[in-house]
Amino acid sequence: MLTTLIAGSVFAQTNTPNIDKRQEVQQKRVAKGIESGALTAKEATNLEKRETKIEADKQAAKADGVVTGAERAKLEKEENRASRKIRIKKHNASTATN
Repeated sequence: MLTTLIAGSVFAQTNTPNIDKRQEVQQKRVAKGIESGALTAKEATNLEKRETKIEADKQAAKADGVVTGAERAKLEKEENRASRKIRIKKHNASTATN
């Protein structure tokens, strides 16, 4: 029973549900931008690279078994930046049909 409690607390310390959800939502936003033609292939590639970097940073934060408050704040800041970039790229003058 103690092992289960310890394992559960370790899982909770590395659990990143808010970041995971934001990544999912942002992936959908990029996919919709591609489908609608609002994003060019180059823009989509750059946005995907940004998301890949965030995922790598998240895995690095989890590697020691604890995601600290500072690591969570860094990941959230990266997600905020990525979200702004998606918005900017989807609403600029470049389209996949230009």
